[in-house]
Amino acid sequence: MTNPDASHLNRLVLVVEDEGSLADILVAYLQRDGLRTQHADNGLTALQNFRQNRPDIVLLDIRLPGIDGVDVLKTIRAESDTPVIMVTAMADDVDKLVSLRMGADDYVVKPFNPAEVVARVRAVLRRTAAAGQQRPSMLRVGRLQIDRSAHAASVRDDDGTTRPLPLTLTEYKLLETMANQPRRCFTRSDLVEACLPESDALDRVIDSHLSKLRRKLEVGGCGDMIDTVRGIGYRLWPES
Repeated sequence: MTNPDASHLNRLVLVVEDEGSLADILVAYLQRDGLRTQHADNGLTALQNFRQNRPDIVLLDIRLPGIDGVDVLKTIRAESDTPVIMVTAMADDVDKLVSLRMGADDYVVKPFNPAEVVARVRAVLRRTAAAGQQRPSMLRVGRLQIDRSAHAASVRDDDGTTRPLPLTLTEYKLLETMANQPRRCFTRSDLVEACLPESDALDRVIDSHLSKLRRKLEVGGCGDMIDTVRGIGYRLWPES
């Protein structure tokens, strides 16, 4: 019988698991469901494979030799929006909330049914694919252009040429977050939650990042697009 939901077929799953027998079972179930797989048994190898092969989704064990799964997740989130499902033997709700807050898309606890894990993988791939279709890769606000797929921003001149903005990752995240809803006023807490969820940074740290971002926009020719709303926060105000 043909699977009516074949959108996941041939997608690449990076399985990060140091228990060889468990990794073999997961790989076998995933491949039987039409997915391609790669396996890493430690955090360093996982990051190397991730950067080299850019998998469509990562199954990531928390307890790993060397670099643990939480640090691997932090690094992945700093570099991409690739979906990640955390796998752990600990059923502690606090650990679950911490991982999800840092950007994990789902969470499964050992022991588990491998077929259920495959179903979770398919569900996350389906959800992220739908989100990607709904959200255009290029966002334009005034003369500002944001390429979500490249995590890059540029300024479009009157003659149609573009000049890249040299942004840090945090500056890019702040700019994209505000550009998604131009003229909306974001509180500092809103921006910390959206752009630095894994950090213990105080709200005032956002002021420093936005000050640097504002200067880069001005140098880039976008004028003063970041408007300070006294006593509330910030908003991106496109040039008229």
